[in-house]
Amino acid sequence: MRLYVIFLGFLMLNISFSWGQFNENAVLNIPNDDKLPLNWGYFVGINQFDYQISYLNSNYNTNPSEEITEILVQKSTGFNVGLIGEMRINELLDLRLEPGFYSGKTTLEFKNQNLITEKDSIREIKSTYINVPLLLKFSANRIGNWRPFIVGGPYAAINLSSNENSIDDNKSGTFKVQKWNYGYQIGVGIDLYLSYFKFTPSIRGVFSLTDDAIRDADPQSPWTANIHKMRSRGVFLVLTFE
Repeated sequence: MRLYVIFLGFLMLNISFSWGQFNENAVLNIPNDDKLPLNWGYFVGINQFDYQISYLNSNYNTNPSEEITEILVQKSTGFNVGLIGEMRINELLDLRLEPGFYSGKTTLEFKNQNLITEKDSIREIKSTYINVPLLLKFSANRIGNWRPFIVGGPYAAINLSSNENSIDDNKSGTFKVQKWNYGYQIGVGIDLYLSYFKFTPSIRGVFSLTDDAIRDADPQSPWTANIHKMRSRGVFLVLTFE
């Protein structure tokens, strides 16, 4: 299931129900909403996480004819929920804090000839993040009862499902990842001003700057020895209510 398809379908549905309000002459709903110095709300949504993986190549392979380890990443859909705190800077800029809970799962398939069984070649990584992004929201001028915007900024996250301190590794069937994660997110969306509240669908791209992989104790591990960097990334569909 593609998140951007869901986002576009949801957006078209809103347009079809609210077309009369998408013009400059529409009666304005909650006209003073954007003039408040502080604003609060909450969000729900869905997500898809995967990993961007780079390899050491020849630094790992003592035999030049040996094929390097490649990892296939299988994504699945998770959910996210959280709170919103927004401070107005000026008519076009807002500073937002969006602490949230994000849950998901990613499966790694190792394409290595030395891993002959399915149990050895498959590793599942569960992610349960408390994510705290600090975002700058830049909005266009309001047109009737809608207002497009772009948003972006850094985040810090802690993975509550991390097994960073586990004594097990891939020999025991456990792929270890870092507990703390840092990166940035960017996105686009549209504020829709309804009769009593503001509803906002947006789509976000999230990119980690942290190398999540924890290497096995064996320096020649067929699972981790050839990993140079393994960074998480994701696509979020976010629905906010303010």
